[in-house]
Amino acid sequence: MDINNIIQTALVYALPVIFAITIHEAAHAYAALYFGDKTAYSLGRVTLNPIKHIDPIGTIAMPLLLYFATNGSFLFGYAKPVPVHFSALRNPRRDTVWVVFAGPGSNLIQALLWGILFYALQIVGIDEKFFLSMCKAGMLVNVVMFVFNLFPVPPLDGGRIAVALLPYRFSQPLSRVEPYGFFIVMALVISGIASTIWMRPLMNLTYGLLDIVLTPIRLLAS
Repeated sequence: MDINNIIQTALVYALPVIFAITIHEAAHAYAALYFGDKTAYSLGRVTLNPIKHIDPIGTIAMPLLLYFATNGSFLFGYAKPVPVHFSALRNPRRDTVWVVFAGPGSNLIQALLWGILFYALQIVGIDEKFFLSMCKAGMLVNVVMFVFNLFPVPPLDGGRIAVALLPYRFSQPLSRVEPYGFFIVMALVISGIASTIWMRPLMNLTYGLLDIVLTPIRLLAS
């Protein structure tokens, strides 16, 4: 294992990961406050301060351990979840969808912004490999977070959106999966099933949509 390559990779991904996690959780908190729940606000989570959202184990220790243990082939991590009392929202069923989607939605926007920055740097004549690599990493990290969090198993955001949108006879059985959802998702990830049936197809679709939106600025940079 090349220690210099590891350090360089860590530096390239550090800022995109911090932004992706912080803004994701802050978006949940801001949306919850907007729609009537002050729980996250009272706990100081309506903020872009990364320290408030980073979990020492899930955000730092676990990804580093997995990176070294698997030679960079498998990574997983998490931030401190934003507490939301969905019953306190003005319209719980409708507003839950917006509060939950705010997190992945913020990652999709960030992926677009990193893509814009990638081409903007080239337009102004900055071709420093480190910065261009960071922009690519920013797109990748946020596309992964966007797609992964929409996986329709609670407690992931996609699962909670499904619970909010599905008819009662379907949503209630799905909601009871939540205590075991983390283990189900991890099993699907480790087995490669999640990657085959969910991550790769939706990541390709997301990248395709981003490429369409970025086409004008890409043409300017070429």
